[in-house]
Amino acid sequence: MAVGGAPVSRLDDLTGWHADWRGLRVAVLGLGVTGFAAADTLAELGADVLVVAGPVAADGTPADRARLLGVIGVRLVQADLNADPDADPAVLRDLVDHRPELLVVSPGFHPDHPLLLWAARNGIPVWGDIELAWRLRDKVGAPAEWILVTGTNGKTTTVQLTATMLAAAGLRVAPCGNIGVPVLDAVRDPQGWDVLVVELSSYQLHHLPRRGPGALVPWASVCLNIADDHLDWHGSAAAYRAAKAAVYANTRVACVYNKADAATKRMVEEAEVVDGARAIGFGLDVPGPSEVGIVDGILCDRAFHEDRFETALELSTVPELRARGLAAHHLLADILAAAALARSFGVQPEVIHDALEAFHLDAHRIEVVAEAGGIRWIDDSKATNPHAADASLAAFESVVWLVGGLLKGVDIDRLVASHVGHLRGAIIIGTDREALRDAFRRHAPRLRVFEINAQDTGQVMPDAVRLAADLAELGDVVLLAPAAASMDQFTDYAQRGRLFAEAVRDYLGGEAGDESASTPPA
Repeated sequence: MAVGGAPVSRLDDLTGWHADWRGLRVAVLGLGVTGFAAADTLAELGADVLVVAGPVAADGTPADRARLLGVIGVRLVQADLNADPDADPAVLRDLVDHRPELLVVSPGFHPDHPLLLWAARNGIPVWGDIELAWRLRDKVGAPAEWILVTGTNGKTTTVQLTATMLAAAGLRVAPCGNIGVPVLDAVRDPQGWDVLVVELSSYQLHHLPRRGPGALVPWASVCLNIADDHLDWHGSAAAYRAAKAAVYANTRVACVYNKADAATKRMVEEAEVVDGARAIGFGLDVPGPSEVGIVDGILCDRAFHEDRFETALELSTVPELRARGLAAHHLLADILAAAALARSFGVQPEVIHDALEAFHLDAHRIEVVAEAGGIRWIDDSKATNPHAADASLAAFESVVWLVGGLLKGVDIDRLVASHVGHLRGAIIIGTDREALRDAFRRHAPRLRVFEINAQDTGQVMPDAVRLAADLAELGDVVLLAPAAASMDQFTDYAQRGRLFAEAVRDYLGGEAGDESASTPPA
């Protein structure tokens, strides 16, 4: 069933808020936070918008969000999003009848989703919300500069750190993107901003053009690290890395890379950037010129001052950061990356120092839940892949490890092999257990490993906490660092972390209960 998109020239002309968007027929796929922001924005511009979403019961779309679409003049179709409109023309008939000139896709749709394949066959351009936001960035006065942050891990912390440093310098700054605030909401804020610090997932980067009217031209950019993740979405490690590399395209001032991760340096070397953009390395070792790093416990800048070939500027010290719970190696790396981004924008070293004095980590990121009887209980539920869990495990000497969930197609074997030497025991939660079970048998056959068999979400963490308390000894850390996504048993990583914290507090406040719901693996 042929449909056809808008003439290319019309879409090419849509590069500002005040361009003529009226009457443009757009289909928005998904009604999450991002999808609603896209629909709301396009309706405000006068476009003819149709939202296509799964049934409320299936995809969790809030009923009030669906009702709001009617208020703003946007139609909603709810149907089976896994059906192919060409194979079954009765499915999503309203979408076909809408004859969309453009599809705006929410990040969760796989590249091989039937609707995206249908759009490709029918010549309908596909944009992500980030491209749409970039085109509309001039709504409120002069457009804000954009600083882009991606990486397998540490994105949200680095975005928050960078925004905190910029705000401490008196700049109007908005952390947005994959951090939870849609970029479209930020660009429409009536107060306007000096800088947007944009967290980008690999999903969002996948849809970004590297050239043409919709290509981003950021002030600065960073890929913090790269490790296999989301392979089920991208299809291969190469495709995942190619998506991440898009963060550096067209950067104007500073391409920040991780000296300890050669892949990020290669990304910078291969990127097409604006003439004059500098490559800035960060690492935990002594920095060279055009780098930030650590010398004798002092975080130093040798990148953004005139005498960088001879001297360094002090940003903070490891003892000061340790006092604030910010001295784990991966956190120091995030701080250095954020400092490089902020320094590229002219933020002074003393401002960065003071900003770090006031900074607090996000919830569920190396968060100390409790300390009792010489045992620390730590929630790092946000460690949703092996790379993040590796950094978390490396921060502690003796660990009872709560691990498991949805592994998303990644290999867990290397992570287990790297850390069995300092594990007191392990407790497996979640549905993807076989790979973990096999890895522990192979690399630590004598380690005490238990599985949680509870089917009720509310019972998983109480059972895990009781077992962990039995395993832990004086000086140990009980660490929730699942190395996996949470949606098999929990709404998201936040609920997983919250239920862990509640279970810890309940256990420490009362008697330990029955462990009959938990059994050793077969």
